[in-house]
Amino acid sequence: MLISKRIEAMQESPIRKLVPLSVAAKKKGKKVYHLNIGQPDIKTPDEFFQAIKEFNPGVLAYVFSEGIPELIDSFIEYYKGYGMSFEKDDILVTNGGSEAILFSLIATCDSGDEVLIPEPFYTNYNGFSSTAGVKVVPITTTAENGFDLPELEVMEALITDRTKAILLSNPGNPTGKVYTMDEINRVKDLALKHDLYIIADEVYREFVYDGLEFVSFGQLKEIEDRVIITDSISKRYSACGARIGCVATKNKTITKEIMKLCQSRLCVATLEQVGAAKLVEVSKDYMKAAFEEYDKRRKTVFNALQEMDGVLCKMPKGAFYITAKLPVDDAETFARWLLTDFDVDGETVMVAPAEGFYATKGMGRDEVRISYVLKEEDLIMAMNVIKEGLKAYNK
Repeated sequence: MLISKRIEAMQESPIRKLVPLSVAAKKKGKKVYHLNIGQPDIKTPDEFFQAIKEFNPGVLAYVFSEGIPELIDSFIEYYKGYGMSFEKDDILVTNGGSEAILFSLIATCDSGDEVLIPEPFYTNYNGFSSTAGVKVVPITTTAENGFDLPELEVMEALITDRTKAILLSNPGNPTGKVYTMDEINRVKDLALKHDLYIIADEVYREFVYDGLEFVSFGQLKEIEDRVIITDSISKRYSACGARIGCVATKNKTITKEIMKLCQSRLCVATLEQVGAAKLVEVSKDYMKAAFEEYDKRRKTVFNALQEMDGVLCKMPKGAFYITAKLPVDDAETFARWLLTDFDVDGETVMVAPAEGFYATKGMGRDEVRISYVLKEEDLIMAMNVIKEGLKAYNK
């Protein structure tokens, strides 16, 4: 029997595709340091679990498709801290940031339409776009210049009569790029001139380093009618498994139409919403400690990479990822070899080959994404495995 061309066209996740090799390595008794996935090891706040523990309605029933009022109110309160004022009907709770992005693409684009995305980008953007029947048009950026956006004219040349939106993450996954005010204004001007939506994936906004200031597209009044913020509690509160995100936009038409999609999947899990609603009460000390920990890890990984012959990368300014060019012909082959044929004292590493984070064929073939979500002593050991692995591999 035949399967759909839609599913055949979807790529495997470069973040998870090597999991069987890591499982096999562990069965052989090896320790595997997972630098491939953005799964924080910071403790999830107690407020989340306590709220669920105290919740006992007798019957675990469906809740509102748009999300429970307490959670929507908590998101409204949270955004006030970033100078953004949303009303109750501006926010829709979603199954993580992933569903928020997928729903935003479905609501703004018809099948065959195009969306501009700076590459390298979060690999699931490809999957979401493919599901929605949307063509990804990459705005190519490079490791050599810190993944800065090109000039306005370069981006403008990519626009056709099918272009509907610009989708970008800020701070960036997989690059750690934080967009400057000049770059944000370039995107704003492009959207205004060509009547485009801006789908702003801002799940890492808490993690901006070196004294830089985070600026949300939602703070720019002149484009608030075309900005769709997609968000998640996963990263800032180390609650990836809760699958709680949201769409936040001042465009009432967009929320009205996305509400149809929310209704079609009935509701987001009740218990996780109850827990997430209490996260707005978490002390600022929690976020400060998490920020300081990631900043320390960022420097540990970057400094280690700088000491490896032939490795090229710039210091990431945000999130908890770094994309590095390695002195290898094929980073995926190297990543597989680390898991199947190499270890240092019984320890090895799993990284994410970066080619899958690009839409342009051949780009990123010698690059990997490293997620610095492990404790510092583990990162030191992991980076040593990569260093020794490169030496052995290139022999």
